[in-house]
Amino acid sequence: MRMPGYRKLDFLMSMTISQTTVKQILTRCTGYLTEVSSHSLQPYRGCSYGNALCGVGCYVQHNPFVTKGREWGSFLEVRTNAAEVYLQTAPREKKWAREKLGAFSIFCSSSTDPFVPQEKKSGITKSLLEAMLEFPPDRLILQTHSAGVLDVLNQLQLLNDQTELRVHVSIESDCERLPELPPPAATVSKRLEVCGILKNAGVRVVVTVAPLLPIKNPVTFFEAIKQCADGVVIDHFIGG
Repeated sequence: MRMPGYRKLDFLMSMTISQTTVKQILTRCTGYLTEVSSHSLQPYRGCSYGNALCGVGCYVQHNPFVTKGREWGSFLEVRTNAAEVYLQTAPREKKWAREKLGAFSIFCSSSTDPFVPQEKKSGITKSLLEAMLEFPPDRLILQTHSAGVLDVLNQLQLLNDQTELRVHVSIESDCERLPELPPPAATVSKRLEVCGILKNAGVRVVVTVAPLLPIKNPVTFFEAIKQCADGVVIDHFIGG
């Protein structure tokens, strides 16, 4: 049933999906991300989850450089040559990062989800992870709301032996639905299950409660997180 006051949730329809090539795929971090990593990496521009719960609070919808006047959640640009460009530019960026910051670290992604539904067909994120197996960063953080991360579990296990790897899974609330808000990209129970599978596979997992939304049973919620994750980050609109 559609919740009043919000657009219909539809990840695959009413979207403009295009293919594009890029000259750069590794962006040197600025702002708050400098405390997290040396580089950010976006396999896509835009996000299919813009109409989901996470899209409501996503700061990227206010970035005109990304949206170019388009409604957030209405477009997705598939960066078809991302893996090729990574292998071309990573040696230079690794040298710069180690000289300036001490480590070559990648945050994927700060303005899209690396496991949007279209990833199953395009495989851009998967190809990037395979490229990283050829030339690994010192540290890699994957941030997602999606159970699609399990599709690359084999690559993650291999990368886990070559780099300091963390998978961040966003779970904003313990409520499957909140009044006046659209549903999440994946159910709370499914994301907790994903965390457990990743952790059991030896991958370090951090749950990001971001943005912090109403939690009905906080003790039960955080106990569930404790069982399936190695850490938790709580982020809200007021103080970060």
